[in-house]
Amino acid sequence: MSLQSGEWREQIDEVDAALIDEFQSDFPIQERPFEAVGDALGVSAGTALDRVKTLRDDGIFRRFGPVLNPPVIGSSTLAAVSAPEDRFDEVAEIINGYRQVNHNYARDHKWNMWFVVTAGSRQRRDEILAEIEERTGCSVLVLPMLTDYYIDLEFPVVNGDRFARESLETTDATATRISEDAAADLSELDRRLLLEIQTGFPLVATPYRDVADAVDADVSEVLSAIKRLQRTGCIKRIGCVVNHIVTGFDNNCMVVWDVPDDALDERGQAVGELPYVTLCYHRPRRPEQDWQYNLFTMIHGREADIVDEKIDELATDHLPYDHGRLYSTETLKQTGARYDDIVGQ
Repeated sequence: MSLQSGEWREQIDEVDAALIDEFQSDFPIQERPFEAVGDALGVSAGTALDRVKTLRDDGIFRRFGPVLNPPVIGSSTLAAVSAPEDRFDEVAEIINGYRQVNHNYARDHKWNMWFVVTAGSRQRRDEILAEIEERTGCSVLVLPMLTDYYIDLEFPVVNGDRFARESLETTDATATRISEDAAADLSELDRRLLLEIQTGFPLVATPYRDVADAVDADVSEVLSAIKRLQRTGCIKRIGCVVNHIVTGFDNNCMVVWDVPDDALDERGQAVGELPYVTLCYHRPRRPEQDWQYNLFTMIHGREADIVDEKIDELATDHLPYDHGRLYSTETLKQTGARYDDIVGQ
């Protein structure tokens, strides 16, 4: 099926639609989860499993399993460089060569290359950033997340929404402080488990049992550990991870705002509650590098003009401050964060 054309929506039925929009989170944590999913959908467990496999193979799902939380498990930061045009590809190759770099995007801005570094410790993270600066000859803008107001790339895609969550009235947002140091207290089983599931669960009738066999543990221990990791924030959600780009929400913009410090929490939380804001968080200013912005938001839409329209609304009605619009022009690297050195310590 053609994903980019939107024809995929015409070729799915109500069962597929429910899997896509209703099982991005809260996937059952039980030995045979597809039995519960099948019951909810009115189909057999085998049919539910086969449907998920097909949707993954067709590219609608990127993967199946947990979405892990890098700032809780390890030390993570957004960073940027201003790569010279004639060395852009060379700089990207150096940065992408680090397995701790899981996202890298070209953006239309003076700081034209934006990437995420996730490592097992703040020390190792900073060593990587220093190496990148030395090897590329480019100053690195380091912007760790300090406060999470709202972060969720889970949203319905089987609809005619022009922008993410158009059909919703509000979302829940809170101000959660983020440490730059690994905050999780991981047991040895937790570490083995996170290593095993970092790329997803196996798509089988008994995924938790297969994971338990792989980490040499009893399935009851694994089920309890996964529930605990979710409670402590190491696992953000468990479900079918939708490829929002190929399913239509392929226009996005990172908007950065210069919000007065004494209004930051109030504005950040209020903006995080807006359904069309898919990400909202506080990062530090870096005035010595001519970076005055402290609030970051993301908006996803099906068309560029709709995204611009919502940014205009945000600037007029909610954030009447100086801002910059950093449009993504190319995906240079996009993988899940790798936790080998995080959980292997």
